[in-house]
Amino acid sequence: MDVKELREQDLLQLNEKLITLLKENFELRMQHRSSQLADLSKLGKTKRSIAQIKTIIKEKQL
Repeated sequence: MDVKELREQDLLQLNEKLITLLKENFELRMQHRSSQLADLSKLGKTKRSIAQIKTIIKEKQL
């Protein structure tokens, strides 16, 4: 998702997206540990998205 699109969303939508990404990140880590994850770049992409959403949430709270 693009940062511009994320900035247009309200806090409730951002928190829902954050929870979804945290669950996805957990599943990807478990797949990686059990050697079932073929594309390791997905881990980095989800971590980056989580960080972006957390940053935007902090900005909106100020």
